[in-house]
Amino acid sequence: MAKQYWLMKSEPHVFSLEDLKNAPNSTTHWDGVRNYQARNFMRDQMKIGDLVLYYHSNCDEIGVVGVAEVCKESYPDHTALDPDSHYFDPKSSQENQRWFMVDIKWEQAFKRTVTLQEMKATPELESMRVIQRGMRLSVQPVEKVHFDKVVEMGTA
Repeated sequence: MAKQYWLMKSEPHVFSLEDLKNAPNSTTHWDGVRNYQARNFMRDQMKIGDLVLYYHSNCDEIGVVGVAEVCKESYPDHTALDPDSHYFDPKSSQENQRWFMVDIKWEQAFKRTVTLQEMKATPELESMRVIQRGMRLSVQPVEKVHFDKVVEMGTA
């Protein structure tokens, strides 16, 4: 299967790209996704080796800050079963796993943030999902041409 490309959003005060780099083995599980479409992308389509644009949201400088790689395919999100977790889901159970996660590994930080405004102003990115009105998914597919352009912008 061909490599796929994704964008994953995280608030830097919750878990930044730097936090990912500093995690054991520069790896973490991507838990807490509670949107069915985003869950389906992770559960059904993300594969080991897929690349991820790491996007900081809800901060002063919103945009893509680097790249990660999917290093473990989907498995049940344990936080859904933990009543002390912010991501607890009382409708989930061991028998009825509703939520899934993948593991990602830090690959690179950009020299600079590729801001949302900059992406919106770049004609080559006009059809990129993240810049479309109303696109709020925290996990979304990215076309290779868009992935490559954002990486080029962030590393130039």
